[in-house]
Parts: sequence; structure tokens; C-alpha cells
Amino acid sequence: MTSYAYFQKKFIPLSEAKIGVMTHCLHYGTALFEGIRGNWNDEKKQTYIFRMKEHYQRLQDGCRVLKIDLPYTIDELCQITIELTRKSGFQEDIYIRPLAYKSTEALGVRLHNLESDFLAFVIPWGPYLDVDMAKCGVSSWHRPPDNVIPPQIKAAGLYINNALAKTEAIDNGYHEAIMLSPDGCVSEGTGENIFLVIGGKLVTPANYNNILMGITRNTVIELAKNDLGIETVERSVSRGELYIAEECFLTGTAAHITPIAEIDHRQIANGKIGEITKKIQKIYFDVIRGKNAKYMDWCTPVYK
Repeated sequence: MTSYAYFQKKFIPLSEAKIGVMTHCLHYGTALFEGIRGNWNDEKKQTYIFRMKEHYQRLQDGCRVLKIDLPYTIDELCQITIELTRKSGFQEDIYIRPLAYKSTEALGVRLHNLESDFLAFVIPWGPYLDVDMAKCGVSSWHRPPDNVIPPQIKAAGLYINNALAKTEAIDNGYHEAIMLSPDGCVSEGTGENIFLVIGGKLVTPANYNNILMGITRNTVIELAKNDLGIETVERSVSRGELYIAEECFLTGTAAHITPIAEIDHRQIANGKIGEITKKIQKIYFDVIRGKNAKYMDWCTPVYK
């Protein structure tokens, strides 16, 4: 199998997709990306792309913020993605990376008077956090306030913040970082949202806590409500609440649902996956692989 890219309106091998060294987004981070999962169902010999339209809606919203002229509708982006995935032909879990970017080869800090383009590529990719239980540390790096850079969009330049926190966490012996908002409340991981179980309910930071409104986050809220009858409370979460939560887990397209064993060398409950986390995780993995008829609207089959 070969990874393909959609680049400059053509499907080409990923190895042939190149941009010039003066491309604006390379120097100033003037790009938006998404991460979309294609999940392989071996029984049906089918790849299901999960919640593709929602990802492209978020990309389109971000393009308005960064004044990127996206030359395709959401439906056209979905069709390009299906064809690209089909052409690559992988029969395993994959990761699709679309990028809308300022493509002009010019220097100068700005968003105006620049051309835009769109590309996407497909690669095989397993779990982002390849552990059964994650060890996390609260980072010294905070999320930026939304009047510095909007946290609700996946702007390439913003992820310097996440990269600083992630490497700090790895250097300190953790698998992942938990970042705080500017006012010291819990915000998110470097590529994931975070949930706590408190009093049998799910608790997660709200949109005003400088989080990315994650699509997997929304999926978990829906599954917990519809299938388990569990309410999710969206509110500010203090750092101290992390240590006394009954359960804790991370959610993200790349990371799926990853339970947390400890935070800042403090064990969460008994240090094992909690019952609510385990139930949500099982439902979620069935849903993303097209094994739950109730949620097939979220799954787009690739192969005819």
C-alpha cells in the first residue's frame, strides 16, 4: 500500500507532495489542520471514516478566522477524502491530515493579500498514546487566552504551545501533559480533552476554559447520555479536583479514549481503568468501527 496526498488539485504519492521553502505557512504558522480517523473493521473488510463532516465544518470555521479561502465545500472535501483514502488502499487504522494554508511564497507577517490552498494525506497510524493507562503531569505551560490566539481552531502556529508542554511532560517522565487555562483552571492535554468522574457524573472543562471543542469530546458526551444515562457537566475544574476524581480519562481523535492512572505522581483512585471509563471506551470503539447501527450516520465507508 502507498500513502497518497491530494496536493494542488491532484492525487499523487505522498513522497512527491512538496512545497517551496518560502511558503508563508512554513514561516508564520498560517495554516489550519484537522486529524480525521479511518478505522478498519476486519470483519466487514471496510474502513469507516469517523465524523468527517464535523471535522471539515471545524476546518471551514477556522478558515474564516484566518482569512483562508477554502476552495471546496464540505461535501467536496468529503468526496476528496474518500477518494484519497480509497486510492491509498490501507486495510488498517489510518490517520487523515487535511491542511488549509497560506500558499503564497512570500515573507511578511499578515493574513491579507495571500493565496490559499488545501492539501490532505493519508498514513497508517495506531494509537497516539500507546499505553493502557497514562501518567500525566500538570504543565508549567498554560493555554493562551482567546484574545491572544483563538483556542477553538486548530491553527498550526498555536501548537508550539502544545509542543512545549508535551516535551516537558516526556522529559519529566510522564506520557502526557495537562495544561491549565490562564486563570489556573484545568484546560486540556496537548492533543486531547480531559474528563473526570465525580459523584457518578462526567465533568469536563467548558469552552470558556480555553479548550478546543473536540469532536471526540462531543462523541463521549453523546454516548454517555444516550447509552449510559450519564450526565456531563461542563464547568471550570480546579487543579486539586484532578487528584481526587473517581476516574479520569483523555479523549481525542488521535488518542481515542485513554484512561489516566496518575497525575503529578498521585494515583487516581486505584490506578486502574474505572467502570464508567471502561463502558464508554467499549461503546466508543464499537461505534467508530461501524459496529453500532445506532451511530452509523457518524461513519463513512470508504470501499465499495
